[in-house]
Amino acid sequence: MTAWDPCLVRGASGVAPSLGHPLLDGYLSFVAARARPNTVLATAYDLKVAFTVLDKDPLTVTTRDVLGYIEAQRAPRRGANVVRLADAEAGLSARTIKRRLASLSGLYGYLLACGEVSSNPVPTGLSARRPGRPSVPLIRVPRTLPRVLEPDEVTRLLAALRTSRDTAMVELMVFGALRR
Repeated sequence: MTAWDPCLVRGASGVAPSLGHPLLDGYLSFVAARARPNTVLATAYDLKVAFTVLDKDPLTVTTRDVLGYIEAQRAPRRGANVVRLADAEAGLSARTIKRRLASLSGLYGYLLACGEVSSNPVPTGLSARRPGRPSVPLIRVPRTLPRVLEPDEVTRLLAALRTSRDTAMVELMVFGALRR
């Protein structure tokens, strides 16, 4: 058990949320000065989840710990028989895991720049088998195509637009063959 228990405390308007650890709170203040409020909240939640699973001080996390964290995120959530229809996986979505790893990697990039750690324990990819080949992503996210709007959905979209400029742009996309 760590000396601190990650607990997300939402800050007041304009104030970064807190997780109760000085290094994590410093990083969240750094993110809050550069990103939108929803991004800050998502980053704080991702770090809370990560350090709840890792159950270690941020300065003692190793690459092996991060790989174990990835496995924990891929583990079945509601029993082994429940799978997603999209990709037949049992754990969290690959996009969710990739976002959580990006938040963790950003934290360690910040700590590395501040001189708190000597290296980033979050792997950026797995090296290919042959030298000279680019690395493959650690988490492979399926590429999905955008959904085609039905005619009544296009009508509702056009009715929701407030300016003639927006209406003209959407009409160009719809009538410019960006449909079936």
